[in-house]
Amino acid sequence: MTAHPHATSDSILAAILTSLDDDKAEEITQIDLRGRSEMGDWMIIASGRSTRQVVSIAEKLTDRLKTELGVQSKVEGKEAGDWVLIDTGDVIVHVFRPEVREFYQLEKMWAPASASESASR
Repeated sequence: MTAHPHATSDSILAAILTSLDDDKAEEITQIDLRGRSEMGDWMIIASGRSTRQVVSIAEKLTDRLKTELGVQSKVEGKEAGDWVLIDTGDVIVHVFRPEVREFYQLEKMWAPASASESASR
């Protein structure tokens, strides 16, 4: 999971948001983890309408990060397609089917006390 020397958490975040948008991910939420967690700087939560779309979103995202920024990502859950985790080191991305996202409610666990800190797209 080593990024290209010029890939910053902000450039990785921007590339992820663009990729998710291009692939029609829904309810894209970004949560700022800087100073709150050692696991990364940002958490992105998004939904795909079906297991096929969830897997497709994850595959295209990891391919784009590798090609465009030289970022190797650790991926878990792609086989099932209900919830795929993509860990770039600086940015953690969760892509869910809507029912699975509703069940786990990660936004509630990680959202800051002040909702204004968390930008939703």
